Parts: sequence; structure tokens; C-alpha cells
Amino acid sequence: MTRPLTFLRSLLGTAAVLLIASLVIFLLIDAAPGDPAEIMLGTSAQPDTLAALRAELGLDRPLMVRYLGWLAGVFTGDLGQSYTYGVAVRELIAERLTVTLPLTLMATVLAVVISLPLGVIAAARPGKPEDGLASLFSQIGIAVPNFWIGLLLILAFALKFKWFPPGGFPGWDAGFGPAFSALVLPSIALAIPQAAVLTRVTRAAVIEVANEDFVRTARAKGLSRNRALWRHTVPNSLLPVVTMLGLQIPFLISGAVLVENVFSLPGIGTLAYQALSQRDLIVVQNVVLLFAVIVLVVNAGTDALYARLDPRLRARK
Repeated sequence: MTRPLTFLRSLLGTAAVLLIASLVIFLLIDAAPGDPAEIMLGTSAQPDTLAALRAELGLDRPLMVRYLGWLAGVFTGDLGQSYTYGVAVRELIAERLTVTLPLTLMATVLAVVISLPLGVIAAARPGKPEDGLASLFSQIGIAVPNFWIGLLLILAFALKFKWFPPGGFPGWDAGFGPAFSALVLPSIALAIPQAAVLTRVTRAAVIEVANEDFVRTARAKGLSRNRALWRHTVPNSLLPVVTMLGLQIPFLISGAVLVENVFSLPGIGTLAYQALSQRDLIVVQNVVLLFAVIVLVVNAGTDALYARLDPRLRARK
């Protein structure tokens, strides 16, 4: 009975967090300056025309009525109609996610592929040139913003060598190759800062575990340094790495706002930026709520992965 109760408690807690998050999102966005009706019609619009548009958009209704109406729509899958694009918000977000989700996935995989070997090698050879190179990479990756990295990548690999397109997205209908090629440079720009952080975390975790008694015991029994490193040290160093990776995925999605604009990608980040600048409140509300849902899903996935990596957590359940 313990596991069902734990799952139910976790589910109720997640629902409560989402409810609070939705209310905070709605209140903050509603308090933002600017009148959507005035932005759509212009400052020269007549008062009666503005009033008619506000009524059509539902902006003349009380605050809590609008919030409850939006919340009911979220639960039924009706996210409303975009003021700017004139289409259903659900369709708009679904279309943009076909760009942002593959971009985020590519950046995540790339960050892990770069950081784990680099961090382990740096920890295995502290004070050596490999450690120095890893430290230099971490410092540069953390210090340089991802949009600036994106601009450098465009100058080098798009404009000079012409290996990749400088921007835009042809769509998956154009074929996997052209679509994948359009996401390579943006994914690198997103991945490098995250890989820099993960490299530092991996190095510190491996060094800490390498000093544990069970690793010294394995070495005393005749296990070689490399076998002890990969068999005992690295697997037991993954918990802090998984923690940091779980924290970084939401930052990757939010970082896509800048990177997608640099590369002119029609993703969810570009949609959020455009909707915010045009005061398309219904789009902004749903996009930010989607970000909150992604954060909660990633946290739940991180907890599940924790249980797989650490048997002690499974025993507690």
C-alpha cells in the first residue's frame, strides 16, 4: 500500500503546484502594461471600437471569471484563440513544438556527450593538461552567452565554410536531412553553456567518489585504476550529474527564446517572444504554463531516474 499512497500523494502535490503556478502566471501576465485591444487597433482607435474589441476578446469580464474560464479551457484542451495569429492556440503551440522539442533534445544529448567524458578525464588526471583544458572549456562556456555563441557559429560554419544554413527552418516535410541540418548550429549554441556546467559537476563528483573507502578497497584488491574508475567511481558519481541535468533542461527550453530568434527558428521561444511583444496574452499564458508543466515532468523523471541509480531510494519506497 505504500507505493500507491506515495504515487497518489505525489500526484496531488503536482496538481496543487500546477494550480498555484497557473494562478501566478495569469496574475503576472494580466498585470503587465499595455492593452491588447489598443495594440491591435492602434492608439488612434475610437473608444467604442476599443470597447467592442475588448468585449469580443473577453477582456471586459472580471479577473477571476477570466482566470476560471482559461483554467477550464486548459483542462478540456481548449486553449483559446490567438489574438494575433487568428488560429487556435493549441494548434499554434503544437506546430512550434516540432521545432523546439527536437532542438532541446539534440542540445541535451550533445551536452551530455561532451561533458561526461570531459569531466571524467579531467577528474582522472587532476592538475594535468587535460584537466586544464576542461577547466578552460568550463570557464568559457559559462562566461559566454549562448546567443553570442550562436552568432559566432553562424559566422564560422554558415557564412565562411557554408557547412550549415545560417538560419530558418525548412520544416520536417522538406526531409529529415535539411531539417536536422538547420538545427545543428542552434543545438550547439544551446549545448555548450550547459556542457560547461555539467563538466564541472562531473569532475567534482568523480573526484569526491574516488576518495571513498569502497574505491580504495577495490584498488587494494588489485583492480586497475581505469577499471576502478569506470566500474565503481563513475556509476556512483552520476547522482549529482543527473540532478544538474534535470535542472538544466528547463533552462535549455527557456534559452531557446534567444537562440531561436538568432537563427530565425519558428519554435516555441520565438512564439513566446512575439506574443509577449504583441500582448497576445492567451498565447503567453499557455506557453508559460507549458514551461511549468515541462519543469514538473522533468523533475518527476529525475526522481524516477534517481531511484534507478540509487537502490537506497527504492528501498525507502
